[in-house]
Amino acid sequence: MTEDHSPLDRLHRAGFAIDALTEEQQEVLGALTPQELAVLVDIKGRLDEVGPEVQAHSEIAGGALF
Repeated sequence: MTEDHSPLDRLHRAGFAIDALTEEQQEVLGALTPQELAVLVDIKGRLDEVGPEVQAHSEIAGGALF
């Protein structure tokens, strides 16, 4: 798999803060299957769509929800 098509590259393009993760966390994400990767990217996309609402709730609840 080329670097441009690696799971970490795809996650980075999807908006994941890969650089903020530990090396071990990056290794786990780098070993995701294509199906696992698709699910993770899909979930992030759906969370991003409701981002302001989710963020507002976490601020009101003191972050207790997340």
